[in-house]
Amino acid sequence: VQLQASGGGMVQAGDSLRLSCAASGRTNSSYAVGWFRQAPGKEREFVAAISWTGGRVYYADSVKGRFTISRDNAKNTVYLQMNSLKPEDTAVYYCAANYRGILSTTPNYDYWGQGTLVTVSS
Repeated sequence: VQLQASGGGMVQAGDSLRLSCAASGRTNSSYAVGWFRQAPGKEREFVAAISWTGGRVYYADSVKGRFTISRDNAKNTVYLQMNSLKPEDTAVYYCAANYRGILSTTPNYDYWGQGTLVTVSS
């Protein structure tokens, strides 16, 4: 599967953004998707993950209550709705997928998109 992340941009604190992760290729098999982010000088960190059916979702504590992950399998797209953005949310956001049914909070994914930059100013 190929993943294309989009929707990043420059916003002010308190604003919202919706990121999209569009999949192509092997989309007729079930796959879990995770969102990760990496700020300059920091390690990549887990943000959110969702199972194939959407019945299981995980969030990092730092985004819980502000971010919502969802998916539309008919459109082969996973979304990350980000509300009440903070300057510390500034990072490159990556989506990733695996076909092993593993909803991992670590980078235990087999396929990665190219990333989309989110910049939040105070």
